[in-house]
Amino acid sequence: MTSEPHQATLTPAEWEAAHDKLRAEEKAMTQAQDALAAKRRRMPWQRVTKSYSFIGPEGRTDLDGLFDGRRQLIVYHHMLRPQDPSPCSGCSMVVDQLPHLAHLHQRDTSLVLVSRAPIDEILAFRTRMGWSVPWYETQDDFFADNGVGGEHSFGLNVFIRDGGAIYRTYFTTDRGVETLGTVWTLLDLTPLGRQETWEESPEWVAQTPPFVWWRLHDEYPSA
Repeated sequence: MTSEPHQATLTPAEWEAAHDKLRAEEKAMTQAQDALAAKRRRMPWQRVTKSYSFIGPEGRTDLDGLFDGRRQLIVYHHMLRPQDPSPCSGCSMVVDQLPHLAHLHQRDTSLVLVSRAPIDEILAFRTRMGWSVPWYETQDDFFADNGVGGEHSFGLNVFIRDGGAIYRTYFTTDRGVETLGTVWTLLDLTPLGRQETWEESPEWVAQTPPFVWWRLHDEYPSA
């Protein structure tokens, strides 16, 4: 004896018709997300005029140093605190799902984590989690000046270097970080985007055909 299924069942033809309807809605959402990303690439920028200090495994650096020579920088503000008795599981789930950074590097984009915990505690926790993403200590106003503090205890900022200056171009927090984790969703947050010819981008953004730049992560030239 079998129990009744929880959902309605259909014939193959009926199922295909229902599935086609759902796919059409999914495609419409994808197109809406593409249009939103195009608007994001045209958002105005905020020039960074303040100096900030960070401590990494190699010592002290500034915001420019976090770019590691690349044009764009994505910064995730991880909630790890000094002597943290209970590291944030949500922030750590975000980091667990980050892509191999070689793909971002090929689009002239760096990604780093920053936290208020001391660097030795950061590195110990990074080792425990098996992560390799660059992670820095910051003790100045970098969090508060960039939207992280008060009601927003974590978040993600995007910066770009242009004409010798650094600009803040995007910020999100709360459920805005839930969809992150692929190369594509991260690049969609940046001013340059995926840099592929199908995208609606500002005229100054150099683009290549889609797919042609993709490689196995160990096949890219150094970037």
